[in-house]
Amino acid sequence: MTQLKDILVKSEEQIEVKPECRYRQVTVKLWGKGVILRNEVFGSEIAAPKRHVLRFGDFLISKIDARNGAFGLVPDLLDGSVVSSDFPVFKLDLTRIYPRFLEWMSRSNRFIDICKASSEGTTNRVRLKEDRFLASEIPLPSLDEQRRIVARIEKLVARIEEARELRRRAEKETDALLMAYYKKLFGNIPLDGHLGDIMLGKPRNGWSARCDNDENGIPVLTLTAVTGFQYRDKEFKRTSEITSSEGHYWLKAGDLLMTRSNTPDLVGHAAIYSGSPTPCIYPDLMMRLEIDGKQADKRFVHSWLNSPAVRQYIGRVAKGSSPTMKKINQQSVMNIPFPTRLPIQEQIRIVAHMDNLQAKLDALKRHQAETAAELDALMPAVLERAFRGVL
Repeated sequence: MTQLKDILVKSEEQIEVKPECRYRQVTVKLWGKGVILRNEVFGSEIAAPKRHVLRFGDFLISKIDARNGAFGLVPDLLDGSVVSSDFPVFKLDLTRIYPRFLEWMSRSNRFIDICKASSEGTTNRVRLKEDRFLASEIPLPSLDEQRRIVARIEKLVARIEEARELRRRAEKETDALLMAYYKKLFGNIPLDGHLGDIMLGKPRNGWSARCDNDENGIPVLTLTAVTGFQYRDKEFKRTSEITSSEGHYWLKAGDLLMTRSNTPDLVGHAAIYSGSPTPCIYPDLMMRLEIDGKQADKRFVHSWLNSPAVRQYIGRVAKGSSPTMKKINQQSVMNIPFPTRLPIQEQIRIVAHMDNLQAKLDALKRHQAETAAELDALMPAVLERAFRGVL
């Protein structure tokens, strides 16, 4: 066991800030995700006469967020960048510690615990106490053993990342399978009408209530409640604004909702409100579609809105000056192509087929989610074993 002060030496290198010069300022991401560039500014924008200078390989730590894993080694590209005094900078004694060993150790729960124990203060003013931090001990084997441990960790990490990539590919293939089935199921249905033909009226926007998340406030759905064509009853905020019992924005179980504004891939997504939470408001960025049950099955309409024909149509008619945010209007929704002559019984049969497939895909996605959780748990377990000397 070795105290951190025996391997980390506080860097006092500073420069005087000149108003006409440009400086790269950095910050540290939480949970061991490293040192990154925050911005580049003129010296006139820095409210201090001096700044600490970083060098490649320095160990940087945030006084404020050390307990949340905000530390890391300075990469080569950020050599010469600057930080405020809220970020202590340390040189490594390379005769005693291998930098990659410290980098991996700093991502371990053991190191996080050291930082938590070395921090104190009121809720909004908790700071790392450097003396206490540097007096803390870490296990420090020989340099050769450090390199062996790092090689072992990185070999296992590569395998974990390989597994993650396989899982990501499996998720994409699952989504592609669903879309292929949609194309096969809906591809030969004649498009002889429009969505407006089977609606009881024009789509109606909800209400953009100011959400303050008061614990006693009324739930207001967020766009993510219907993203992915599946309703999510936990995706809401709360408002304490005054409401009217006669308001058009109240939801009732079975309402079909569609987003009217979102990214190009997500605009026009739809889902059926389950009735939970209740009471509940839908926002202005959603539309409620009232379907004539004598002409169409609402669940079929919901599935149809995710068909290739409709998604292609939405892609053509969605407008907006921003490439990352598009909108559709009421008339565009009314003009969505729809097979108005398809008998309701056939619509119900198709929905039954879709339910069967969806149940299988949901089971597959649950398994994928479990696998993801297991992979996320592997990394802390690897580091725990590594720094107990049993890896």
